[in-house]
Amino acid sequence: MSEAAWSKEEFEARLREKGAGYHIHHPFNVMLNSGQCTPEQVRAWVQNRFYYQISIPRKDAAIMSNCDDREIRREWIKRIVDHDGHEGTEGGIEAWITLGEATGLKREEITSLKGVFPGVKFAVDAYTNFARTRPWQEAICSSLTEMFAPKIHKERLSTWPDHYKWIDQTGLKYFQNRVQQANRDVEHGLAITLAHFNTRPLQERALEILQFKLDVLWTMLDAMETNLVIRPGRHV
Repeated sequence: MSEAAWSKEEFEARLREKGAGYHIHHPFNVMLNSGQCTPEQVRAWVQNRFYYQISIPRKDAAIMSNCDDREIRREWIKRIVDHDGHEGTEGGIEAWITLGEATGLKREEITSLKGVFPGVKFAVDAYTNFARTRPWQEAICSSLTEMFAPKIHKERLSTWPDHYKWIDQTGLKYFQNRVQQANRDVEHGLAITLAHFNTRPLQERALEILQFKLDVLWTMLDAMETNLVIRPGRHV
């Protein structure tokens, strides 16, 4: 017989404890947000992270294609619009390109994906494939790294203007937008997760799923650190 389910309060607390493994603590992110990265390293980070940015709406579309709940789809589609944008409104992908241009990159250098390291691509594709092939409830659970995202965006907004004065500050709009969007998204995704994962085995599965997503984000930075710090000069 399995152990009794945790209360929703304890379950949520255990989910939030996973923030100790969020990539805000990765050595390369610490370098980035403390002003230790060279312009070339900052630009390479933007180029590699762009592959993740363009995969987010595809991931969310995959979740919607598997979801049979119309009300959830109606709320979830906001995430796609946030990144893809719509007529007259800049989305997150375009805002990220603006960030890249603010660092001195040309649009083609970003959108061509030629600077994306294989390890980054492998990790991001694993996440997209997870969302495409797993039950939508599990895929939604994997999005809960958003619980920890506002902190990392606020850190960039507070440190980058001083550390990277050579970056045009208009490029930081992406981070500003995501602080509000992530808080909204967390409320919805967390409510679904707390309701669906309502037995101890399911709750433990949810923790495994969240750890998987944390590993994806950490692995992305591992690849960047390897190519930019440990063994530099290995651009694709």
